[in-house]
Amino acid sequence: MKKVNRKRGMAYILMSFLVLSAVTGCGLKKAGATKAENSAAVSGESEMLTKIKEKGYILIGSSNDAPFSYTDVETGELKGVDIEILKEICKRLGIKDIQMKVIDFSNLLVELNNKNIDMVADAMYVKDERLQVAAFTDKWYQEGEAVVIPKDSQIKSKEDLKGKKVGAQPGTTFYETAQKWLEEGRIGSLEAYDNQATLMTAVDTGKVEAVVTDGIVAGYTLSSDSSLNLKLLSPYEAEASGQIGAALRFEDKEFLNEVNKCLNEMKEDGTLMNILKDYGLTEDYFVGVEEGKTTNVK
Repeated sequence: MKKVNRKRGMAYILMSFLVLSAVTGCGLKKAGATKAENSAAVSGESEMLTKIKEKGYILIGSSNDAPFSYTDVETGELKGVDIEILKEICKRLGIKDIQMKVIDFSNLLVELNNKNIDMVADAMYVKDERLQVAAFTDKWYQEGEAVVIPKDSQIKSKEDLKGKKVGAQPGTTFYETAQKWLEEGRIGSLEAYDNQATLMTAVDTGKVEAVVTDGIVAGYTLSSDSSLNLKLLSPYEAEASGQIGAALRFEDKEFLNEVNKCLNEMKEDGTLMNILKDYGLTEDYFVGVEEGKTTNVK
């Protein structure tokens, strides 16, 4: 029986191993693929997540309204309930940083689809018409609108808004609510203001007699700025209550699934509820895993 050369045998085994490695490892790489695509294929992560990690941060769009997603004027840090939720999601995904581009609320989804930002995280209601434009995460939390009036206003109820000049922010559910009131003759006229600050200034200076805005924003603004001679209309039952999520492009579905996985883990382990409590929100604002599922059209 012929003896096998041990060195030649070892060399053959080593060569076979290298060929197998090329097939199972590098073989995952696509010809002509980008670095991010190849890295994603090897890591098992979405291509979007890999790109964000390589960049070092996720770039979100926000209208810079407190207390959702805003820049603290004194520290320059990003703050807000949406930011805190996103920070925890990013921590679990291994994303090191969050940066924000300030965009008028009505243009957020346009800028998203133009690929000028990675995500919209600005207390955006998940609505049928928006689901035709972008994909949304599962719901983060829920809330509704409020009416803000001067402290000395004679407006005591929603019925007293008839004939009054009312302000709201275009692109929001609350503007749509005010438009509906206008069409039904329940208010006198409707004025548009691009952001929360100008909206509050308008009612505080008498340019309008009331404004319709986000209930969480209104409560936060009035509690943090004692110079405003304003109050919430009370008692008041919200008409535009809804559930809030973050928006992504349809093409980033795999990344969306990664975000949802972390979000639902946060719901189950109590992390999300603790964040809501830090912002003075009760369990009424919490949305569970099953009731919070979003059905995207693409």
